[in-house]
Amino acid sequence: MRLRLVCNLLLLLLVACQTPTGSTQVAFTPTTEPTVVSRPIAGGPTLLRDTISLRQIIELGAGNIRLIRNPADEQLYLLNPGQGLSRLGLTSPGTVTPIVSLSAFGVRGAPTGAAFGPDGTLYVVFNQIANKHNQAIIRKGAPAGGGRWTWSTLAETEPYELSGTNFDHQFNGITVSADGQWVYVNSGSRTDHGEVQTNQGVFKDVREVALTTKIFRLPSSAQDLVLPNDEAELQALGVVFASGTRNAYDLELAPNGELFAGDNGPDADYADELNWLREGEHYGFPWKFGNEDNPQQFPDYTSLTDKRLQPDFVAVQTGAYRRDPTFPPAPAVEFALPVANLGPDAAQYRASDGSAQDAAANGERLYSFTPHRSPLGLVFVNNPAMPAAWQAERNQLSAFILSWGAAGGTLTDTGQDLLHLRLTLVDGQYEMTTTQIARDFANPIDAVLVENRLYVLEFGGGGSVWELTFEP
Repeated sequence: MRLRLVCNLLLLLLVACQTPTGSTQVAFTPTTEPTVVSRPIAGGPTLLRDTISLRQIIELGAGNIRLIRNPADEQLYLLNPGQGLSRLGLTSPGTVTPIVSLSAFGVRGAPTGAAFGPDGTLYVVFNQIANKHNQAIIRKGAPAGGGRWTWSTLAETEPYELSGTNFDHQFNGITVSADGQWVYVNSGSRTDHGEVQTNQGVFKDVREVALTTKIFRLPSSAQDLVLPNDEAELQALGVVFASGTRNAYDLELAPNGELFAGDNGPDADYADELNWLREGEHYGFPWKFGNEDNPQQFPDYTSLTDKRLQPDFVAVQTGAYRRDPTFPPAPAVEFALPVANLGPDAAQYRASDGSAQDAAANGERLYSFTPHRSPLGLVFVNNPAMPAAWQAERNQLSAFILSWGAAGGTLTDTGQDLLHLRLTLVDGQYEMTTTQIARDFANPIDAVLVENRLYVLEFGGGGSVWELTFEP
């Protein structure tokens, strides 16, 4: 029962109503013709390139939320919010060895994120919920030999107000700089789109708070650092790296040291994002979704004529989209744009007149992905073992990203696939081509790239781990 409750909670934290209730999954039709369509393993993903081979490592059952690699021992590890940390053996069939139990972490609450530093130091994100508040805790495990760690607290937040809805994203994604000096951690929103959420009347007129919708950068040398729920105090501490993100569930550093993250959009049909996260920038939430304005910030807004609202999403069903004359004004800053998607895939959108469109087919840019795909498992190519076709060229980055997947209304791109991204820096801003190379995963949630092998963890179905090998 505990595992089921924890998994349900993590599902809510992850998709935050990205999966519509009672919706029908529609088969995705790619905008380009794949070279090969094959499903080499019954019930497994479909490969769209003949230079990729597939192997099922293991079927774990649902519940694992993170797949991470330890640079110190070159092993893969699984994080399960109901069980703890396990090591994944890649023999055929794979093996799972429990390593750190939940109690051994020395903190209450469910783990939602984990990352290794270059020396094998392990950082794990927890959320402790009590009295309608959340307190996030980042635990630091110093390597102690023999597959053990000595635990201390890197940082913890003051308790802050929860909304008591699906939109409490809490703290989750975490990554460590290549030199091990900095730890980046995501704190998601407590609202769908900046609306008032009172948690059954307990918190009057509360929208977002100081500890939400931010990317924090913490020194890895910190101990018992307290993050206050106060904007001025956070700024004075120098721990706010970026603001205005809704739920950057996966943070990933590119080979050039730049930080990127996929970000889940709201319950209305606005684009999910891929953001190039830079220090001091604001990414628009809740005033911008992609490159479009949140219409609820304007005094003449009415949901009755909003064609981007679909009845099968929770925020729509609960009336969270409504006339909102006290919506706070946008800060006097220039919002950073998400990465522009040039297609050919994952570029569908809902126009203001309610029609379903494909930006790539129309010769347009989308900032960044089809609504409600929920981009996860971002990894960058950074190894000479990858075949040349997947390597980055000059001024480019090569990456892969998964989609948890769901869509409402008439958009046919339901995700649950693997995209190859080719990002190019043009006039100080990244743009990308997006190409679907595999589909029919069961809610893929994380990925690790080792040389020329991509390991994909599924949350749905049988909870499989798949190995995709990229052949010359």
